[in-house]
Amino acid sequence: MPERVPFVALDRQHAAIVDELRAAFERVVDASAFILGAEVAAFEEEFASYCRVNHCVGVASGTAALTLAFQAAGIGPGDEVIVPAHTYIASALGVVHAGATPVFCDVEDATGLIDVSKAGELVSERTSAVLAVHLYGQAADMDAVDDFAARHGLAVFEDAAQAHGATWRGRRAGSLGLAAAFSFYPSKNLGALGDGGAICTSDPALADRARALRHIGQRRKGEHELTGWNERLDGLQAAFLRAKLPHLDGWIATRRERAAQLRSAIAASGLRPLEERAEAPCVYHLFPVRSPDRDGLARQLGEAGIETGIHYSPACHRQPPFDTGHEERCPVAVAWAAEELSLPIFEHLSSGEVERVASACNAASARIETAASG
Repeated sequence: MPERVPFVALDRQHAAIVDELRAAFERVVDASAFILGAEVAAFEEEFASYCRVNHCVGVASGTAALTLAFQAAGIGPGDEVIVPAHTYIASALGVVHAGATPVFCDVEDATGLIDVSKAGELVSERTSAVLAVHLYGQAADMDAVDDFAARHGLAVFEDAAQAHGATWRGRRAGSLGLAAAFSFYPSKNLGALGDGGAICTSDPALADRARALRHIGQRRKGEHELTGWNERLDGLQAAFLRAKLPHLDGWIATRRERAAQLRSAIAASGLRPLEERAEAPCVYHLFPVRSPDRDGLARQLGEAGIETGIHYSPACHRQPPFDTGHEERCPVAVAWAAEELSLPIFEHLSSGEVERVASACNAASARIETAASG
């Protein structure tokens, strides 16, 4: 069996900063501040500054961040939120958990990002917001999203779970809507050593309400003003995130270098990476390609020792909680779901490993093309 190229290797990342992680752990243990506390407050201030917003509210997961952001903005039962049909299911579940209804919109063929030119017919008197998902590490077309939202009087939210450090025309993801939700799941570009999330906003009232909602609805101890949740960010995870945040931009730069190398090396393979856009430089949380025989490609890469992932299949509107049986809906999202395969991309992936991935892709694609031509 060939030597394995992992899809992600957190052990390499953590080995490089192990002393900083140990120091973070010791600070929290010494302070015995395990829920919220000084580390969470410090991380919130630092991440808000990084995203160029006024407020960051640390919560327990990216899904919690979405849910509480919608609730804090007053979106709930009776409201509809337009959501891209090609995304992780949590994008839609955040809407549902807030009490609202997701309405699925098709996506761009070149990027897999929301295509609001397809969204006009989805607007009803109940539509309250549109959710821009910055999938794979590339910001959605926020000019188009903002224009669409302004025409219909909708609030704009961001699902930035895969977009730490991404920008749209120089503005950071997290600062592009009324509120943004981040995930710090361990494999994210900025990942905790467990789960975590955050809401970023420059709206003080929304931030204040989100802080209460995450903390059993209380603003002061014993005074529970809202029907809240237990969705607080742990002090230990905040401390780990503080250790990692200063490295994030450097890690992104390396991801981009590896992605450029991989993109160049598979240029003649017939595989279709996402389209790169100058106004939205990708931070490459994932490196997706499309193939007409995705499953065959994955199998052959696996045989060559290359780990891969699928993001996401089936399309979100075809997941059991949302599937209405309307096969004709969102055809571009359905195509992405059938063809997308994610190749290894992470900041400690070696140049030699990139060449191995590319070589295996080129060989597998040639075999698939030969088989298809008869």
